[in-house]
Amino acid sequence: MQRYQLYIDGKRCDPSSGVWFDSIEPYSGLAWAEIPRATPVDADAAVQAAHRAFLSDGWSGLTATARGALLRRLAGLIERDAERLGAIEQRDNGKLIAEVAPQVRGIAQWFYYYAGLADKVCGSVVPMPRKDVFNYTKYEPLGVVVAITPWNSPLALTAWKMAPALAAGNTIVIKPSEFTSASLLELAALCEEAGFPPGVVNVVTGFGAEVGDALVRHPLTAKIAFTGGDAGGRIVNLAAAADFKKVTLELGGKSPNIVFADANMDEALKGAVAGIFSASGQTCLAGSRLLLQASIHDQFVERLVALAKSARIGDPSLPHTQVGPIATRPQWEKILAMIAMAKEDGAVCALGGHALQGEGYGQGQFIAPTIFTGVTNDMRIAQQEVFGPVLCVLKFDDEDDAIRIANDVQYGLAAGVWTQDLHRAFTCVDRIRAGTIWVNNYRATSFATPFGGYKRSGIGREGGMEAIKEYLQVKSVWITTRPNRANPFVTG
Repeated sequence: MQRYQLYIDGKRCDPSSGVWFDSIEPYSGLAWAEIPRATPVDADAAVQAAHRAFLSDGWSGLTATARGALLRRLAGLIERDAERLGAIEQRDNGKLIAEVAPQVRGIAQWFYYYAGLADKVCGSVVPMPRKDVFNYTKYEPLGVVVAITPWNSPLALTAWKMAPALAAGNTIVIKPSEFTSASLLELAALCEEAGFPPGVVNVVTGFGAEVGDALVRHPLTAKIAFTGGDAGGRIVNLAAAADFKKVTLELGGKSPNIVFADANMDEALKGAVAGIFSASGQTCLAGSRLLLQASIHDQFVERLVALAKSARIGDPSLPHTQVGPIATRPQWEKILAMIAMAKEDGAVCALGGHALQGEGYGQGQFIAPTIFTGVTNDMRIAQQEVFGPVLCVLKFDDEDDAIRIANDVQYGLAAGVWTQDLHRAFTCVDRIRAGTIWVNNYRATSFATPFGGYKRSGIGREGGMEAIKEYLQVKSVWITTRPNRANPFVTG
């Protein structure tokens, strides 16, 4: 069994606790790696190292173009090792290899994109009403960034933070989920190979209460970038607010996937299934509320259930598998509890609604693709994020009714709209309160465009040019071009 070490200040080191914990493979239930259990002492060492690196000539003395060159080198190494990294991540979180492999290959593009953007962030010259004053603005990095990432897509969601943070000139301390730390420790080794100065990238593993809280509250931490549930996001936001630290929070979702009667039903069916059952529903942007116009409801549900029944469920390491296990035992238990809650509230279980055990299901950490009909938007299953393969089907009458239901939730991360009416599509885009709207597709993302939420789905944006600004602060510079003979006690 492989025993990993922390990565701090350019070196691999044992945790100060002298303790490791097992990383469990979700499918087999077997321990396959040992992860260091860091303490606040290790958190302090990592932040101190990142702070020293931020102030050093070896990093702050680099031009933006030189930073971009390092990011390009790292991107090339990720491309080289994508298969190996994907296999490690798939083993750690139980995600389908068919999904993890292209996702890991794709994160190289995030580093290429921000490598190119590193020297494209420009300030401006500001016209002044006085001829003897020259004013300009410039963007500067914040300092030490702490990135806290979840277990569902550790490499990808780290890249979303790490690439723009480094391109902007910050240093970073990464705290992965205790369930999925191995791939991030492997990424740290690639950063060293790429030539990043010691302390620029650090990885500290362990538990939130022991090390995550210490990183967030550290006086030298300037920015927190967090992806996770809204409960965890609230804790991070409150802790960061004590010292007025900047935050980016990408939190939960209860996204509506709206199908109008005029939609291409074949495409909408595929979009509905992909929107919730891909990754076993373990994604913040899952289309977990399917809104169907009344006139097509029954026909659509019949075809939806038949399509979902055909899913190939089993070993996620096999390329033909379509639905894999739930990543963690606590999450598996939570999903089953929420399924029971939905039944208690009167939702009709049209498919699934139970755990899967037996031959082909490994240790049994599987939940059958589940579809509830007869759901009203005031039910708990329609309001609370499940983060599993559980779909709520709601019926609507017309466009106003669909928009009312779509917006009547505390989240606003994403939404889907299926229609062949162009005017209706644009109207829905304007009226739905969510950060990303897909029209006649679902789950598309790109490094080139921003992603983030409204309401309790988060603060700030990841991706696109908007993301690099999340890791910069603006400075205004005033220069007098000739002596000022005015009264020194009067300004203006």
